[in-house]
Formats: sequence, structure tokens, C-alpha cells
Amino acid sequence: MIDALVTVIVVVACLGVICALAAARVVKQYERGVVFRLGRLRSDVRGPGFTMIAPVFDRLHKVNMQIVTMPVPAQEGITRDNVTVRVDAVVYFKVVDPAEAIVAVEDYRFAVSQMAQTSLRSIIGKSDLDDLLSNREKLNQGLELMIDSPAVGWGVHIDRVEIKDVSLPETMKRSMARQAEADRERRARVINADAELQASKKLAEAASQMSDTPAALQLRLLQTVMAVAAEKNSTLVLPIPVELLRFLEKGPEKVQEKGRQFLEAGRTEEEPEGAAAERKAVPAASGASGAAKEGWTARPVPTLTERETEPRRTT
Repeated sequence: MIDALVTVIVVVACLGVICALAAARVVKQYERGVVFRLGRLRSDVRGPGFTMIAPVFDRLHKVNMQIVTMPVPAQEGITRDNVTVRVDAVVYFKVVDPAEAIVAVEDYRFAVSQMAQTSLRSIIGKSDLDDLLSNREKLNQGLELMIDSPAVGWGVHIDRVEIKDVSLPETMKRSMARQAEADRERRARVINADAELQASKKLAEAASQMSDTPAALQLRLLQTVMAVAAEKNSTLVLPIPVELLRFLEKGPEKVQEKGRQFLEAGRTEEEPEGAAAERKAVPAASGASGAAKEGWTARPVPTLTERETEPRRTT
């Protein structure tokens, strides 16, 4: 009798241990436990640590509360300005209500993924190409609002959404490259023209300053000659005096007048005193009419009869 009682006690103890092991559960720090008793949701959500459930009547579902990183597959769409692009993104979300995430939706991960893909297609059709390339922050905020609105009823909070990459067709890339090249060339020409304008203003100021002091121009010429001579090249510099340039600026008439004065001064110095008086007394010949108009006087040319004949030699 005692042996049978001991056997029953041992069996009961073993069954108790087995039930205790079946009822024992451990919930991790980043998880929450949702208990269903006979198919009904229990209001108490089990926190992290050791917990017990009824082995036969209860079912424990663990829900991850960490932020989930979900990549969105590349979606192809047409922008508002009729450009075909492929855009992919990434969604960061987390569960804020474990009971709603288990009861309200069958698979909250799959639901968030599908909502992200449809929202991404919608945001592509509402945006221009320039917005997709340069104004991504605003698009990310709009995409986050579009996904977060239905996800609130699922017990899921969308932390943030980021557009990763925008793929363009090759023809569009070449067109954009040509546009950027033309814009850079335009800016280079504008900068060059501005530089020429500033240089011309500075040169005009320098010319007005040198016109007041003519010696400054000569000093500048000498500096230029020294700068060119310092370089080892085959450039030949011929400096022209400034006085010669000013002399040539007076015109051909003044140059001829200066030349005639110079010739007259040379004749008066070379001719003897009697020759000058005789040249004044003799009238000008008909052949020298052109010279008389210019103020010149010349001696008459003797005729053949007036010339002395030389004696011929006889052999």
C-alpha cells in the first residue's frame, strides 16, 4: 500500500514538473507577449522576463518591439513631367501596440511592405524629376505620412522613410549632361566678359593717369622690356620712342613742312653769300615753274649755243 502511494506521489510530481516546464515562458527585453486563452485575447500583455501560462488553454505570441528596417523594391513609374524613372526606398518602423499588430492585421510586415510600394508609386506620379533629384527631404516626409496613416490602425508606427536611389534612362542622362555643360559654358563666358569689362576700365584709368605724366609711359615701356628680357625666349622687342609717335600723329602736311624747313636751313648753310644773292636776281626758268610755286629758286640752264665747244682732238 505504501509502495503504491509512493508511486502515485512520484507520478504526480513528475506530471507537475512537466506542466510547470510547459507553462514557463521567457520574454526577452525587446519583446512583448500577447496571450490568447481559448482563442480570446487577454488584456494583459506580458512584459520581459519569466512568465507562466496555462499549458493547455493559453497560447503566447511574442512580438518584436525593435525598429525594423525594410527595403522597398525599386518601383518604375512616370513622373509628372513624363519621365520614366525607377525609385527604391527604405522604411524604418516599429510596433507600438502588440495586441493590435497581432489582431488587426494578419502580417504587419507584409502589409507595411505593400503599402510602402504603392505609396512610392503614387509619390513618383505626383512629383517632377527635379523634385526627385534635389528635393528628396520633402518627398520623404510626404511618403512617411502616406504610409503612416493606415499603419496607425495596425499598431505600427513609421519612424522614417528614405528614398535611396533614382535611376534615369541613358538618354535622359545624356540630355542632362549636355544641359549642365551648356550652363557651365554660359557661366564661363559671362565671367570672361565681366573680366574683360573690368580690365578695360582699369586700362582706361591707367591711360588717363599716364596722359598727365608722359614719363610714366616710358617707365612702363622699360619695365615691359625688362620683363620680356628676363624670360628665355626668342621674342624680339623694338621700343619706339614716344616722341616719334607724337611726331607722326601731326599728319603728313606738317611733316613735309618740317622737311622743307630742314632742307632750306641746310642750303643756306652750305651756299656761299654771293650765290644766294645771284639766285635771287636770276629769274626762274620755265622748267622750274613747279619749284617756284613751292618757294624754290633755281639757276637757268644754259642753251646749246651758249655752251663752249670743246676742241676736237686730231690724230
